[in-house]
Amino acid sequence: MQVTADVVGEGERDLTLDADATYADLLRACSFSPHEATVLVEGSPVPEDAPVTAERVEVLRLVKGG
Repeated sequence: MQVTADVVGEGERDLTLDADATYADLLRACSFSPHEATVLVEGSPVPEDAPVTAERVEVLRLVKGG
């Protein structure tokens, strides 16, 4: 499955995920943990254990080091 992830403030990433991937798997593919980022589909957050169904998502980092 091909997914485009728009990481807010960092740009887009084209990801190739397994057919049974969850949104937590998508975050890991972006090098984030579910504790530091969330996935938005059409502007709404989705559960990390839900299967990926969207072809385009937004990744919002909740924690950013400084």
